[in-house]
Amino acid sequence: MYKYILKPILFWFDPEVIHDLFTSVGEFLGSFAFGRYITGLIYGYRGLNISRTVDGITYRTPFMLSAGFDYNGRLGRILPELGLGGEEIGSVTAKPCEGNSKPRLKRLPKSRSILVNKGLRNDGVDRIIERLKHDEHTSDMKSSACSFIQGISIARTNCNDAATIQAGIDDYVYSFRRLNEENVGDYYTLNISCPNAYGGEAFITADLLTRLLTAIMQVPCKKPIYVKMPINIPWEQFLSLLKVIDTHKLQGVVIGNLNKNYTSLEYRQEAPDTYHGGLSGLPTRELSTNLIRKTREAYGRRFTIIGVGGVMSVMDAKEKFDAGADLIQLITGMIFEGPGLIKQLCKGYSTWQFRA
Repeated sequence: MYKYILKPILFWFDPEVIHDLFTSVGEFLGSFAFGRYITGLIYGYRGLNISRTVDGITYRTPFMLSAGFDYNGRLGRILPELGLGGEEIGSVTAKPCEGNSKPRLKRLPKSRSILVNKGLRNDGVDRIIERLKHDEHTSDMKSSACSFIQGISIARTNCNDAATIQAGIDDYVYSFRRLNEENVGDYYTLNISCPNAYGGEAFITADLLTRLLTAIMQVPCKKPIYVKMPINIPWEQFLSLLKVIDTHKLQGVVIGNLNKNYTSLEYRQEAPDTYHGGLSGLPTRELSTNLIRKTREAYGRRFTIIGVGGVMSVMDAKEKFDAGADLIQLITGMIFEGPGLIKQLCKGYSTWQFRA
C-alpha cells in the first residue's frame, strides 16, 4: 500500500513537510498503548530471536534508524513497533540550531536518493536531554533486558561562533559532558563528517581528530563511543583516522556519512550543478560497503562497525553484514520502500543467522 499508493501521493509534497508530518504522527501514535499496538500489529517483527549484543548493549534486532531523521528525539516510543532494535538521535549540538536555509531536502527518485542539506537542525542538547528524560520517566512500556536502544549523535553547532577549531571542540565537549552528566543515551557517536555546516568537515584529518578526541576523553564516560566517518576521502586518509580512533581506545565507527560526489549519480541531472547538500541512499551504498570491508580487513574485530548507506533491500543489508558490519542503520530505504522494509530485513536476517 505504501509503495504503490501512499508514496506517489506523498512524493508530490515537499519532503520536509512530509518528514515533519510523519514525525508528528509517529509521536502521537507512540503516546498511547493502542497506537503502539496497532503499529506493531502491522509492522512488528515476530520471528525467531535475532537479538545481537554489541559492546555490552543488546539490540532486539540489528537494524536501527540512522541519525538525521529523529533529530530531536521524539519517536522513541513508536520506533520499536516497526521492528527496529534502536535509533540514533540527532545529530545534537550544544546550542539550538535552525539549520540551513530551505529547501533542506530534495528527492532524487530516479537515483533513489535524498539530497540532504539540513545543516544540523535540532533543539540543542539541553532541550533534547529534558525530552528524553521526561519520556523515560513517563513511559508505560514494559522494560526488559533487551529494550529499545537510543544512541545519540553529537556534532558542533552550525553557526559562525563554533566554526573555529577550538570553538568546535568546546561545542562537542559541552554536549558530550551534559549527556554523560545526565546519563542520557545508551551510546554516543561523534559526527565529524557532516559537510553541510559552518567550517565543513574540519575534524577529518588525523591531527585535528586527535585534538578533538583528546578533549572528549577528558570527560568521564562509561558508554561506548563511536565516530561517524566520511566516505569521500582516500583510503589512506580514512586509515589515518582509524589509527587515531584506535589510539584513543574508542569502541568503533559508523560507516558512513553522506556522499558529496554528484557525479556518482546515475541520473546526474536530478542534482544541482554545484554542491548543495550530501546524497543519501543508493549513491552511498558501494562506498560505505567497501569501507566497511577494508576496515574489517585492516583491524579485524578491534572495532565495532555500524554500517550505514544505501540499504534499500534485504540483499543490500546482507552485503553490509558480509562485509563486516555488526549493526545496520538506515533512513532512505524506509522512505522509498516504506516502513515494512524493516520487517523484511528482520526476516531475511533470521534466515542467514540460523542457516549459518
